[in-house]
Amino acid sequence: MRVISGSCRGRKLIEIQGRQVRPTSDRVREAIFNILGQKVKNARVLDLFAGTGAQGIEALSRGAIHTTFIDLACDIIHENLKLCRFEKKAMVICHDIVKDAIPQSLNGERFDLVFIDPPYGKGYIEVTLQKESFTDLLAKDCIIIAEQSCKESLQIKINTLDIYRQKKYSKTIISFMNKI
Repeated sequence: MRVISGSCRGRKLIEIQGRQVRPTSDRVREAIFNILGQKVKNARVLDLFAGTGAQGIEALSRGAIHTTFIDLACDIIHENLKLCRFEKKAMVICHDIVKDAIPQSLNGERFDLVFIDPPYGKGYIEVTLQKESFTDLLAKDCIIIAEQSCKESLQIKINTLDIYRQKKYSKTIISFMNKI
């Protein structure tokens, strides 16, 4: 796993070991960022279920001004941020976004891009989107990028969010949503 483009292009990131882990492939990550294009520049990014931090680090490498990472285990995110020298452009929160409320430290924050890449097959995207005050974190033109298995169907029950684009890559579906 490596940073695809930008100031850290080609930098290898530390991976999480284990069979339970399913990092986003370089190919899928590259496709996502090609679709986002210039929307990454100067963006404030939220990377949920961050894992290694690859999505948020890619955004920083491509010109995002800040990324907040949230995951249960944060050691590898810290190491990868240090490798890329992005510690000052990031905040890492070790938190269970599924079981717990949105962290209070995010009150008042507004994000331009939100990545949601949870374990497949558990319905965590819907759980996250329906969290009280989740939509308060979204800037006016925010884009949410959610990754799931192609065997899953994303059911959004929030009137203020709309799936405007979906793209299938092998066994993965990427959904792009915005605030309406």
